[in-house]
Amino acid sequence: MSAAAPERCDVLIVGGGPGGSSAAASLAARGRRVVLLEKAHHPRFHIGESLLPANLPLLEQLGVAEQIRAIGLPKFGAEFHATAPTRTQRFAFADGWNKALPLAYQVRRSEFDAILIRRAAALGATVIEECRAREVQFETDTVRVQAEHGGTLRSFEARYLIDASGRDTFLASRLGTKQRSRAHESCSMYAHFSGAWRDPDCARCGDIALFWFEQGWCWFIPLADGTTSVGAVVWPEYMKSRREDVREFFLATLACCPALTPRLAGAELTTEVQATGSYSYQCAQAHGARYLLVGDAYSFIDPVFSSGVLFAMVGGLAAADALEVCLSAPRRAGAALRRFARTVRRGPKRFEWFIYRMTHPAMQALLLAPKNPLRMREALLSLLAGDIFADTPIWPSLRAFQGVFLLTALGMPRRCWAARARRVRRLAVVPHG
Repeated sequence: MSAAAPERCDVLIVGGGPGGSSAAASLAARGRRVVLLEKAHHPRFHIGESLLPANLPLLEQLGVAEQIRAIGLPKFGAEFHATAPTRTQRFAFADGWNKALPLAYQVRRSEFDAILIRRAAALGATVIEECRAREVQFETDTVRVQAEHGGTLRSFEARYLIDASGRDTFLASRLGTKQRSRAHESCSMYAHFSGAWRDPDCARCGDIALFWFEQGWCWFIPLADGTTSVGAVVWPEYMKSRREDVREFFLATLACCPALTPRLAGAELTTEVQATGSYSYQCAQAHGARYLLVGDAYSFIDPVFSSGVLFAMVGGLAAADALEVCLSAPRRAGAALRRFARTVRRGPKRFEWFIYRMTHPAMQALLLAPKNPLRMREALLSLLAGDIFADTPIWPSLRAFQGVFLLTALGMPRRCWAARARRVRRLAVVPHG
C-alpha cells in the first residue's frame, strides 16, 4: 500500500454507476463523509438503457425524477416477437397488479448515470472521476484502498467499503468469491443505430421489443433523440463460430432475426459494436468484514427483463441504510447487514427462474398467448415492471404460473426435449472452473 497519508472518510465507494451513486447520495444526505471513486469520466457510454417502472419511486427518493423525465422516452410496455411461427404479444405495464406503476423510461445511460453521480456530489459526496481502485487491505476497524488518479497513487481509509464496480467485480475478483453461473451462459453484442423504425403510435413508440431467434434473442430499445439501442444475446457456441470482425458478425446475426430485420432497413450504425463474453455470475456473499457488494459487483444475469439498473439502485440504497445503522448503532450492525443481504439476493433469486427459461418453447408459448386465471398475467406484468421488492401479493399467482409452465412443457415433449438437447450442447462449449 502507498506510504502517503490516507484520505479518511466514513464510507468509500468504488464505482460511480447507478448503484454507487445512489448509495453515495443517500449517505451524503444523512451527513456521512463519503468518497466515490469512478474509473471513467461522466458522461460515458454504457449499455442497459431500459428502466423499469419500479425505478421511478427510487428516482423520486433521490430527487432526480424531473431530470430523468426530461431526458427519457416514456416506455409503457414491452413486446415479445417470435419467428417460428411469426407471433407478437404486447404487455402494457398499466395492466399489471400494481396500477401505480404504469410506465418507465428509455434513457441514454451516459446522461442517466451523469445525473445520478452529479446528484451525489450536490448532496455532499466527494466524487473523484478518472480514479481507478487498484489494491485493497482490510484492517480491524478500517479498510484501505490504493487508487490510481492522474498517474499518481492515492490512498483512502474508510470505516466501510461499498463495491459498486459493476462487472469489474473489484472485491470479488480479489477475494475469489465470484462464481460463474452453471445454469445460464450467454454472450452479447450491441450498438446504437440511427434511422431505425419507430412506431407511429405515441403510446407504443417507447416500448422495448424482444425478438426470439435460433441463436438467442435480440433487443430493440428506442431512445428520445432518435437513436435506437440494438443488441443480440446469443449462445457461447454461436459466438465461438465467428470468423469475421465483430461488426460484420453482429450485422449478420441481426439479419438472422426476420422479425427484427424490417425495423433496421435503412438504419445506420452510430457507435462501434461492442461484445462481451459469457457473463452470468453471482458472488458467494453480499457482504463481509467492512464491505458490501451492490449491483453487478454482486450478481449479473441475462438482461432480458432490463433488471440491472433496478437491482443496482435498490442495492445501493439498501447498502446506505445498512451502513447508517452500522455507523450510528454498531450493536445492531449484524441485523442491518442481514437485511441488506436479503434485499440484494431477492432480485436475482426472483428473476432467475424466468430468465433461465426465456428461450424454452413452453415459456414462449405462454408469453405469446397469455391468459389471466388466478391473476397470473397481472402478476407476470408486475414482475416485468420490477415490482418485486414491495408488498404487492404476486407470488401465489407466479407460483401458479410456474405450475402451468410445467404442464405446458409436458404437453410438448418433443419440442422441449430437442430444446434441452440443444441447450446442453451449447453450454458444453463453456468451461466451468
